[in-house]
Amino acid sequence: MNRPPIPRGPGAARHSIRRSAFIHAGLIVASFVMLYPLLWMLSGSLRPENEIFGGSSLIPSHISLDAFVRGWNGLQISFGTFFWNSLVISVLATIGNVFACSLTAYAFARLKFRGRNFWFALMLGTLMLPYHVTLIPQYILFLDMGWVNTILPLVVPKYLAVDAFFIFLMVQFFRGIPRELDEAAMMDGCSAWRIYRKIMLPLSLPVMATAAIFSFLWTWEDFFGPLIYLNDMKSYTVQIGLRTFVDSTGSSDWSSLFAMSILSLIPIFLLFLFFQRALIEGIATTGMKR
Repeated sequence: MNRPPIPRGPGAARHSIRRSAFIHAGLIVASFVMLYPLLWMLSGSLRPENEIFGGSSLIPSHISLDAFVRGWNGLQISFGTFFWNSLVISVLATIGNVFACSLTAYAFARLKFRGRNFWFALMLGTLMLPYHVTLIPQYILFLDMGWVNTILPLVVPKYLAVDAFFIFLMVQFFRGIPRELDEAAMMDGCSAWRIYRKIMLPLSLPVMATAAIFSFLWTWEDFFGPLIYLNDMKSYTVQIGLRTFVDSTGSSDWSSLFAMSILSLIPIFLLFLFFQRALIEGIATTGMKR
Protein backbone atom coordinates (compact mmCIF):
# COMPACT_ATOMS: atom_id res chain seq x y z
CA MET A 1 0.00 0.00 0.00
CA ASN A 2 1.45 3.33 -1.09
CA ARG A 3 1.59 6.01 1.56
CA PRO A 4 0.69 9.58 0.67
CA PRO A 5 3.66 11.95 0.42
CA ILE A 6 4.51 13.84 3.57
CA PRO A 7 3.71 17.53 3.11
CA ARG A 8 6.74 19.79 3.28
CA GLY A 9 6.54 23.08 5.13
CA PRO A 10 7.97 26.45 4.13
CA GLY A 11 11.09 25.80 6.23
CA ALA A 12 12.00 22.76 4.12
CA ALA A 13 11.45 24.75 0.93
CA ARG A 14 13.73 27.56 2.14
CA HIS A 15 16.37 25.01 3.10
CA SER A 16 16.21 23.47 -0.38
CA ILE A 17 16.58 26.91 -2.00
CA ARG A 18 19.58 27.78 0.20
CA ARG A 19 21.21 24.44 -0.54
CA SER A 20 20.69 24.89 -4.28
CA ALA A 21 22.06 28.45 -4.15
CA PHE A 22 25.13 27.29 -2.21
CA ILE A 23 25.83 24.52 -4.74
CA HIS A 24 25.48 26.88 -7.69
CA ALA A 25 27.70 29.47 -6.03
CA GLY A 26 30.36 26.84 -5.44
CA LEU A 27 30.17 25.71 -9.07
CA ILE A 28 30.48 29.30 -10.29
CA VAL A 29 33.57 29.86 -8.14
CA ALA A 30 35.12 26.59 -9.30
CA SER A 31 34.39 27.47 -12.94
CA PHE A 32 36.04 30.88 -12.53
CA VAL A 33 39.13 29.28 -10.99
CA MET A 34 39.38 26.85 -13.90
CA LEU A 35 38.82 29.57 -16.51
CA TYR A 36 41.08 32.16 -14.89
CA PRO A 37 44.24 31.20 -16.89
CA LEU A 38 42.27 31.44 -20.13
CA LEU A 39 40.73 34.77 -19.13
CA TRP A 40 44.15 36.11 -18.11
CA MET A 41 45.61 35.06 -21.47
CA LEU A 42 42.73 36.75 -23.31
CA SER A 43 43.24 39.89 -21.25
CA GLY A 44 46.97 39.83 -22.01
CA SER A 45 46.29 39.62 -25.74
CA LEU A 46 44.12 42.76 -25.60
CA ARG A 47 46.44 45.02 -23.63
CA PRO A 48 49.80 46.66 -24.44
CA GLU A 49 53.00 44.69 -23.93
CA ASN A 50 54.14 46.72 -20.92
CA GLU A 51 50.89 46.06 -19.03
CA ILE A 52 50.74 42.28 -19.38
CA PHE A 53 52.72 41.35 -16.27
CA GLY A 54 52.30 44.61 -14.40
CA GLY A 55 48.53 44.85 -14.13
CA SER A 56 46.58 42.95 -11.50
CA SER A 57 43.16 43.37 -13.08
CA LEU A 58 41.74 41.14 -15.79
CA ILE A 59 40.17 44.15 -17.47
CA PRO A 60 42.75 46.02 -19.61
CA SER A 61 42.99 49.81 -19.36
CA HIS A 62 42.28 50.07 -23.08
CA ILE A 63 41.58 47.33 -25.61
CA SER A 64 43.89 46.94 -28.57
CA LEU A 65 43.88 44.33 -31.37
CA ASP A 66 47.42 45.08 -32.46
CA ALA A 67 48.66 41.82 -30.95
CA PHE A 68 46.36 39.80 -33.22
CA VAL A 69 47.47 41.67 -36.33
CA ARG A 70 51.14 41.50 -35.33
CA GLY A 71 50.95 37.83 -34.43
CA TRP A 72 49.18 36.90 -37.67
CA ASN A 73 51.53 38.80 -39.98
CA GLY A 74 54.61 39.47 -37.82
CA LEU A 75 56.58 36.33 -38.71
CA GLN A 76 58.28 35.50 -41.97
CA ILE A 77 55.24 33.43 -42.90
CA SER A 78 51.61 34.23 -42.18
CA PHE A 79 50.25 32.40 -39.16
CA GLY A 80 47.43 31.20 -41.41
CA THR A 81 49.94 28.83 -43.01
CA PHE A 82 50.51 27.20 -39.63
CA PHE A 83 46.76 26.82 -39.17
CA TRP A 84 46.43 25.19 -42.58
CA ASN A 85 49.30 22.79 -41.89
CA SER A 86 47.80 21.77 -38.55
CA LEU A 87 44.38 21.32 -40.12
CA VAL A 88 45.70 19.10 -42.91
CA ILE A 89 47.73 16.93 -40.56
CA SER A 90 44.91 16.66 -38.01
CA VAL A 91 42.25 15.74 -40.58
CA LEU A 92 44.42 13.15 -42.32
CA ALA A 93 45.53 11.64 -39.00
CA THR A 94 41.94 11.50 -37.76
CA ILE A 95 40.72 9.72 -40.89
CA GLY A 96 43.54 7.22 -40.65
CA ASN A 97 43.01 6.59 -36.96
CA VAL A 98 39.28 6.00 -37.25
CA PHE A 99 39.57 3.73 -40.27
CA ALA A 100 42.59 1.65 -39.22
CA CYS A 101 41.71 1.35 -35.54
CA SER A 102 38.08 0.41 -36.25
CA LEU A 103 39.17 -2.26 -38.73
CA THR A 104 41.67 -3.68 -36.24
CA ALA A 105 39.15 -3.56 -33.42
CA TYR A 106 36.60 -5.39 -35.57
CA ALA A 107 39.12 -8.17 -36.18
CA PHE A 108 39.89 -8.53 -32.47
CA ALA A 109 36.25 -8.38 -31.41
CA ARG A 110 34.54 -10.47 -34.12
CA LEU A 111 36.97 -12.59 -36.11
CA LYS A 112 38.61 -15.80 -34.93
CA PHE A 113 42.24 -16.31 -35.87
CA ARG A 114 45.25 -18.02 -34.36
CA GLY A 115 46.91 -16.09 -31.54
CA ARG A 116 44.15 -13.51 -31.28
CA ASN A 117 44.39 -13.21 -27.48
CA PHE A 118 48.18 -13.01 -27.61
CA TRP A 119 48.19 -10.22 -30.20
CA PHE A 120 45.46 -8.37 -28.33
CA ALA A 121 47.46 -8.53 -25.10
CA LEU A 122 50.58 -7.42 -26.96
CA MET A 123 48.64 -4.49 -28.40
CA LEU A 124 47.46 -3.49 -24.92
CA GLY A 125 51.06 -3.69 -23.71
CA THR A 126 52.01 -0.90 -26.08
CA LEU A 127 49.84 1.42 -23.98
CA MET A 128 52.50 1.23 -21.27
CA LEU A 129 55.34 1.90 -23.72
CA PRO A 130 56.45 5.56 -23.63
CA TYR A 131 56.60 7.39 -26.94
CA HIS A 132 60.21 8.40 -26.32
CA VAL A 133 61.34 4.75 -26.26
CA THR A 134 60.56 4.29 -29.96
CA LEU A 135 61.42 7.84 -31.02
CA ILE A 136 65.03 7.27 -32.13
CA PRO A 137 64.36 4.05 -34.12
CA GLN A 138 61.38 5.70 -35.81
CA TYR A 139 63.38 8.81 -36.64
CA ILE A 140 66.19 6.74 -38.17
CA LEU A 141 63.65 4.76 -40.19
CA PHE A 142 61.89 7.85 -41.53
CA LEU A 143 65.23 9.53 -42.20
CA ASP A 144 66.36 6.58 -44.33
CA MET A 145 63.04 6.71 -46.18
CA GLY A 146 63.47 10.43 -46.86
CA TRP A 147 60.33 11.41 -44.96
CA VAL A 148 61.90 13.87 -42.52
CA ASN A 149 60.72 17.46 -43.05
CA THR A 150 57.44 16.18 -44.50
CA ILE A 151 54.08 15.41 -42.92
CA LEU A 152 54.38 11.71 -43.77
CA PRO A 153 55.86 10.62 -40.38
CA LEU A 154 52.95 12.38 -38.66
CA VAL A 155 50.23 10.94 -40.89
CA VAL A 156 51.20 7.58 -42.40
CA PRO A 157 51.58 5.68 -39.07
CA LYS A 158 48.00 6.62 -38.22
CA TYR A 159 46.85 4.41 -41.11
CA LEU A 160 48.63 1.43 -39.52
CA ALA A 161 46.53 1.32 -36.31
CA VAL A 162 49.26 2.49 -33.94
CA ASP A 163 46.95 4.01 -31.29
CA ALA A 164 46.11 1.11 -28.98
CA PHE A 165 43.79 3.26 -26.88
CA PHE A 166 41.31 3.72 -29.73
CA ILE A 167 41.52 0.03 -30.65
CA PHE A 168 40.70 -0.98 -27.08
CA LEU A 169 37.86 1.56 -26.95
CA MET A 170 36.30 0.21 -30.15
CA VAL A 171 36.80 -3.43 -29.18
CA GLN A 172 34.76 -2.84 -26.04
CA PHE A 173 32.02 -1.23 -28.11
CA PHE A 174 31.98 -3.95 -30.80
CA ARG A 175 31.71 -6.65 -28.16
CA GLY A 176 28.46 -5.09 -27.00
CA ILE A 177 26.81 -5.47 -30.41
CA PRO A 178 24.77 -8.72 -30.61
CA ARG A 179 26.52 -11.48 -32.53
CA GLU A 180 23.18 -12.57 -33.98
CA LEU A 181 23.54 -9.73 -36.47
CA ASP A 182 26.81 -11.21 -37.77
CA GLU A 183 25.33 -14.70 -37.97
CA ALA A 184 22.26 -13.49 -39.85
CA ALA A 185 24.44 -11.56 -42.29
CA MET A 186 26.67 -14.63 -42.86
CA MET A 187 23.61 -16.73 -43.63
CA ASP A 188 22.70 -14.15 -46.27
CA GLY A 189 26.14 -14.55 -47.83
CA CYS A 190 27.89 -11.45 -46.46
CA SER A 191 31.64 -11.54 -46.13
CA ALA A 192 33.52 -10.28 -43.08
CA TRP A 193 34.40 -7.06 -44.91
CA ARG A 194 30.78 -6.44 -45.86
CA ILE A 195 29.62 -7.10 -42.29
CA TYR A 196 32.13 -4.54 -41.07
CA ARG A 197 31.06 -2.00 -43.68
CA LYS A 198 27.30 -2.51 -43.65
CA ILE A 199 26.58 -3.47 -40.04
CA MET A 200 29.38 -2.60 -37.66
CA LEU A 201 30.19 0.88 -38.92
CA PRO A 202 26.60 2.23 -38.90
CA LEU A 203 26.02 0.85 -35.39
CA SER A 204 29.27 2.23 -34.01
CA LEU A 205 28.94 5.88 -34.98
CA PRO A 206 29.10 7.09 -31.32
CA VAL A 207 32.45 5.43 -30.61
CA MET A 208 33.73 6.50 -34.04
CA ALA A 209 32.84 10.10 -33.24
CA THR A 210 34.58 9.82 -29.86
CA ALA A 211 37.74 8.44 -31.45
CA ALA A 212 37.65 11.12 -34.17
CA ILE A 213 37.29 13.96 -31.66
CA PHE A 214 40.11 12.78 -29.41
CA SER A 215 42.34 11.98 -32.38
CA PHE A 216 41.84 15.45 -33.85
CA LEU A 217 42.39 17.07 -30.47
CA TRP A 218 45.60 15.19 -29.69
CA THR A 219 47.01 15.73 -33.17
CA TRP A 220 46.15 19.44 -33.15
CA GLU A 221 47.85 19.93 -29.78
CA ASP A 222 50.88 17.74 -30.58
CA PHE A 223 54.12 19.66 -30.15
CA PHE A 224 56.84 17.03 -29.90
CA GLY A 225 56.13 15.18 -33.15
CA PRO A 226 56.17 18.25 -35.44
CA LEU A 227 59.19 19.59 -33.54
CA ILE A 228 61.17 16.44 -34.39
CA TYR A 229 60.13 15.90 -38.01
CA LEU A 230 59.39 19.39 -39.39
CA ASN A 231 62.39 21.62 -40.04
CA ASP A 232 61.13 24.03 -42.69
CA MET A 233 59.16 26.97 -41.33
CA LYS A 234 56.66 26.66 -44.19
CA SER A 235 55.62 23.26 -42.83
CA TYR A 236 55.32 24.32 -39.16
CA THR A 237 52.12 23.55 -37.28
CA VAL A 238 50.33 25.92 -34.92
CA GLN A 239 52.10 24.61 -31.84
CA ILE A 240 55.56 25.08 -33.38
CA GLY A 241 54.50 28.48 -34.69
CA LEU A 242 53.56 29.59 -31.19
CA ARG A 243 57.03 28.63 -29.99
CA THR A 244 58.62 31.10 -32.42
CA PHE A 245 57.22 34.03 -30.40
CA VAL A 246 59.37 33.06 -27.40
CA ASP A 247 63.07 33.83 -27.59
CA SER A 248 65.21 32.59 -24.71
CA THR A 249 68.17 34.79 -25.75
CA GLY A 250 66.31 38.00 -26.56
CA SER A 251 62.91 39.67 -26.30
CA SER A 252 59.70 37.68 -26.53
CA ASP A 253 56.45 38.95 -28.01
CA TRP A 254 54.10 37.78 -25.26
CA SER A 255 51.02 39.65 -26.42
CA SER A 256 51.25 38.10 -29.90
CA LEU A 257 51.82 34.70 -28.32
CA PHE A 258 48.68 35.08 -26.22
CA ALA A 259 46.67 36.34 -29.19
CA MET A 260 47.62 33.41 -31.42
CA SER A 261 47.09 31.00 -28.53
CA ILE A 262 43.53 32.26 -28.22
CA LEU A 263 42.98 31.73 -31.94
CA SER A 264 44.46 28.24 -31.75
CA LEU A 265 41.79 27.26 -29.21
CA ILE A 266 38.90 28.19 -31.51
CA PRO A 267 38.93 24.93 -33.58
CA ILE A 268 38.97 22.85 -30.39
CA PHE A 269 36.13 24.90 -28.90
CA LEU A 270 34.01 24.54 -32.04
CA LEU A 271 34.73 20.81 -32.16
CA PHE A 272 33.40 20.25 -28.65
CA LEU A 273 30.54 22.69 -29.19
CA PHE A 274 29.10 20.86 -32.19
CA PHE A 275 30.02 17.27 -31.31
CA GLN A 276 29.66 17.15 -27.53
CA ARG A 277 26.53 14.98 -27.73
CA ALA A 278 28.32 12.39 -29.88
CA LEU A 279 31.31 12.49 -27.54
CA ILE A 280 29.24 11.91 -24.41
CA GLU A 281 27.20 9.19 -26.07
CA GLY A 282 30.28 7.39 -27.30
CA ILE A 283 31.95 7.41 -23.89
CA ALA A 284 28.75 6.45 -22.06
CA THR A 285 27.90 3.50 -24.31
CA THR A 286 31.42 2.02 -24.64
CA GLY A 287 31.53 -1.37 -23.01
CA MET A 288 27.78 -1.50 -22.36
CA LYS A 289 25.87 -4.52 -23.50
CA ARG A 290 23.01 -3.90 -25.91
